[in-house]
Amino acid sequence: MADFVDGYNHNHRHTGIGLNTPADVHYGLAAATTRDRSAVLATARSAHPERFTTSNDPKILTLPGTTWINKPIETATADRKEPTTDVVLAA
Repeated sequence: MADFVDGYNHNHRHTGIGLNTPADVHYGLAAATTRDRSAVLATARSAHPERFTTSNDPKILTLPGTTWINKPIETATADRKEPTTDVVLAA
């Protein structure tokens, strides 16, 4: 099971998150992956233009915003002006 979960999170590219892996999105690497993918495609297009019907990169879906299972509740305390985060677990 551990091998499946590791492969799913680090190797499997999901269309719903812009053909990135869950780990890339979680660790903030998705933008770099998109830039790298674009550079590889540009190199391939220049080396073999006959293989491509367009000079545009494939349209990649916009990454979703933050997703929570149990969203932390922001609270303000009397001695602090900025909000703090308290984690509330569902029963």
